Amino acid sequence: MNNNPNILIIKLSAIGDVVHSLPFLEVLKDRFPLSKIDWVVEEDASGIIEDHPDIDQLIVFPRKGWIKRISKKGEYRSVGKEVANFLKELKKKKYDIVVDLQGLFKSGILTFIARGRRKIALNGGREASSIFVNERVAIPDPNIHALERYLYIARYLGVTELDWNGQIPPDAENKKYVNHLLQEIGNDRTLVAVNPMAKWESKLWGLDRFACLADRIKEELGAEVIFTGSESDTQAIKTILSGMNTAALNLAGKSSLKELACLYQKCAIVISTDTGPMHIAAAMISPVVIALFGPTSPFKTGPYGAKHRVIRAGLECSPCFKKKCDDMSCMKKITVDMVFNTVKEVLKDVEIKKNNIPA
Repeated sequence: MNNNPNILIIKLSAIGDVVHSLPFLEVLKDRFPLSKIDWVVEEDASGIIEDHPDIDQLIVFPRKGWIKRISKKGEYRSVGKEVANFLKELKKKKYDIVVDLQGLFKSGILTFIARGRRKIALNGGREASSIFVNERVAIPDPNIHALERYLYIARYLGVTELDWNGQIPPDAENKKYVNHLLQEIGNDRTLVAVNPMAKWESKLWGLDRFACLADRIKEELGAEVIFTGSESDTQAIKTILSGMNTAALNLAGKSSLKELACLYQKCAIVISTDTGPMHIAAAMISPVVIALFGPTSPFKTGPYGAKHRVIRAGLECSPCFKKKCDDMSCMKKITVDMVFNTVKEVLKDVEIKKNNIPA
């Protein structure tokens, strides 16, 4: 194999999946330091890897934007031209290796169109995506974490040193902006971030429970609480704040993905449902992630790393991977006490380490 192959990574979405792919990028660049590595990603997750030092060209695939313009505005002709130009540009460059980390039909089509001698994906790709590759990498256990699955492709490509940190590298402007957001709290306070929303209805825990939890964290533990989320989560978080006896900071919709990573880096704990920001927090060095899991599997897509905590009700029907559920017992049976006691335990450990007090 070429000692410095030109490589195209195709990992389109979602935010958490792109975060899980960063270690793969790092070890690949370490193994082939002179290689040019390009990455195709959809717009929603592009902020994670924008200006990443290991990526030569970021190729944004605006699939959702095209769909929205066709369905809402009927812009068939203009979108058709943009699609044709995108595919033409994708075919211009010749790669030694094309890696489909997504394993879906949409990524398989792009893998097929891209010019590359070796086209590689994991075994078991969905939606017939495996027909678009000529090399398939087997993994010994289909239930291993997604991050580790991607590293099997790295091993297949000859990577022997799996030294990585997987962080989202913020720049000076990101840090400056986050300091501005937090100026009313001050730098000497213990910060606990709460990310309460998720795209799946079945992953939600309950706004009243988050309000009760935030009050207890402030009143009993003396930590400052910050709520995070997308712009569409703003109203739900306002509802949480209106149900609280104490005050908390609502930063929903006020940060880019990189700024969010920088914000989480300043926190002792990030409490989250199973959603993209949970993985952003887990990728950063500082916070301990306390993740609430119900319909999904923490073994495959939980916060990666031994220090993080997963809280589950442990019902037989979980994980079911249903986006909607009439019962939702797997989330309802996670009590405020269960989460609060975990927060209390983690903050105690943080204080012990900070003060170097023997346990």
